Amino acid sequence: MGKSLYIAEKPSVAQEFAKALKINGQRRDGYLESEDSVVTWCVGHLVTMSYPEKYDIKYKRWSLDTLPFLPREFKYEVIPGVQKQFNIVKGLLNRPDVETIYVCTDSGREGEYIYRLVAQMAGVKDKNQRRVWIDSQTEEEILRGIREAKELSAYDNLADSAYLRAKEDYLMGINFSRVLTLRYGNSVSNYLNSKHQAISVGRVMTCVLGMVVRREREIRSFVKTPFYRVLSSIALEGEHFEGEWRAVEGSRYFQSPYLYKENGFKEKKHAEELIGMLQAQHPLSCRVEKIERKKENKNPPLLFNLAELQNVCSKLFKISPDETLRITQELYEKKLVTYPRTDARVLSSAVAKEIYKNISGLRRYPAIDNAAEEILQMGSYKSIAKTRYVNDKQITDHYAIIPTGQGMNALNGLSLTSQRVYETIVRRFLCVFCPPAVYQKVSLTTEMQGEKFFSSFKVLQEEGYLKYATNSFAKKSLAEKETEKNDEEDVSCDSQLLNALQALKKNDILTVDALNIKEGETSPPKRYNSGSMILAMENAGQLIEDEELRAQIKGSGIGTSATRAEILKKLVSIKYLSLNKKTQVITPTLLGEMIFDVVNCSIRSLLNPELTASWEKGLTYVAEGSITPQEYMEKLEHFVRVRTNQVEQSNYQYALRQFFDAAAANYTKKPTTAKRGGKA
Repeated sequence: MGKSLYIAEKPSVAQEFAKALKINGQRRDGYLESEDSVVTWCVGHLVTMSYPEKYDIKYKRWSLDTLPFLPREFKYEVIPGVQKQFNIVKGLLNRPDVETIYVCTDSGREGEYIYRLVAQMAGVKDKNQRRVWIDSQTEEEILRGIREAKELSAYDNLADSAYLRAKEDYLMGINFSRVLTLRYGNSVSNYLNSKHQAISVGRVMTCVLGMVVRREREIRSFVKTPFYRVLSSIALEGEHFEGEWRAVEGSRYFQSPYLYKENGFKEKKHAEELIGMLQAQHPLSCRVEKIERKKENKNPPLLFNLAELQNVCSKLFKISPDETLRITQELYEKKLVTYPRTDARVLSSAVAKEIYKNISGLRRYPAIDNAAEEILQMGSYKSIAKTRYVNDKQITDHYAIIPTGQGMNALNGLSLTSQRVYETIVRRFLCVFCPPAVYQKVSLTTEMQGEKFFSSFKVLQEEGYLKYATNSFAKKSLAEKETEKNDEEDVSCDSQLLNALQALKKNDILTVDALNIKEGETSPPKRYNSGSMILAMENAGQLIEDEELRAQIKGSGIGTSATRAEILKKLVSIKYLSLNKKTQVITPTLLGEMIFDVVNCSIRSLLNPELTASWEKGLTYVAEGSITPQEYMEKLEHFVRVRTNQVEQSNYQYALRQFFDAAAANYTKKPTTAKRGGKA
């Protein structure tokens, strides 16, 4: 009987497979072997696409004559630093006694691509190849994945989309970087007085650069607008609360040109004029025109996908998306959490049936006290499949990131930040089995001489999931934060004031102590931080703050969960963007703005998030089998050919100078004047 070969993406994962399979065989150079099984590994990518000069030496020199570069057949080569391991893997894949190959690389597009390239270069033929698709690295899940492994051909569409993604990045990167460098590289380097400047562009990274530069320019051009609100101070049983005037229908100022929106004036004099009119009658009082009381439920948030986790970790721990992914990958390899590179924020119905195992395992996790035990006793996990937290249709490759309930022994060996990231994932998971937080809301409309004032109050009555949501290292509980957080409309209030408000009836007369003017001003758009940028990429250039809305409109964004962090990291490393490590705020550099201006003049569509997202959507269609790789490739080649030719024929050197000057004005360092008596 022939042997089974298991090939993992890296040595540590191979080790876990060997453990699960009880392979206690000999450790050889680059693999493990027992009587019936062999386990080996890649070290990430072993094979890569060849540079153009490998097709023909003429391509080594950058020249407009050789563009666009669109090879009929793509060449690949083994990465020099890993040649030894490739030779070992190649020998094993082709060994006569190996009958079945189990592909155990990461269960996603990139993992698929890693193996397919190796198999292609190794010339694998006439072998039974099966794909192991798992959601965590627990022993149980590994054995299930092997047991249920499908024929490798079932994943051919996914492999096609992986090859196309690489070809797309390769063709756009090489053609557009070369043509823009040849046309405008000197303009950039001459302006900066630097050595020759290559212009690096890419399908995703240039789009992200565009988002940051545009946001920075919006902030620069923003002009603050002052506005003036009129507030009433209303007395009620020894307490005070505010009412906000709005120019609703019936008001003297309804649709007036003096207004800044409906709740303020552009000029102070009109606010003073309104107060003067209202103060004409003494004593000041108002009438309760309308009072509404209602309970409001706030449900636990959806589970983490990678983008959401990166956003939260950027806020909580001030770490980059790249670091969050590294930590989550570490937690995955130590069996603590499920697969990190996922876009889904829900569970599958199959997992939901067994979810009590995950919760039970967490009883051994000290940071959450008795939360897991309490949730098991509540029994809410039994009906989780009927909630919004379980939805098979919203899962492509993997469900949300959740704790496995296993691997607890590994926790103490983790860094403090890794432990905190793990706790954050655990708490988000436990919350979905809890009841909603319940608020009592009171909305009040008061009237003075035909003018309406509005007040709104909100009090937390039942903690619900908030009880479990606060991290053990947090200074304040989430319930406290929620209470402190004044929404635009809602004011938190104490129980005494709430009781007094609850007792109010329509037409009750209340004393008004004072009418005040509150001055405000419009604020500029916020800069992206590393977390909000990842979210904006996930939503094709839109930074959608509302979590519910994000979940509803989610489609193919810019890049993928596996690549977004890397793209940000690259933009910082080539000095197009600057990342403040303390705050995680992202800003462009002068060079980044100049590259933006070059692209904006010559290949503007590269800066369009919707277009970039549509390319990503196309790859999803290939993976689903809705369009053929040939159709996709034809569109891609047409796009590259047309845009490259357009740049070759363009001539924006003179126009760019004024754009560079405008950007540079924001980066000039003022010369420091010498202090008196000091050195000049």
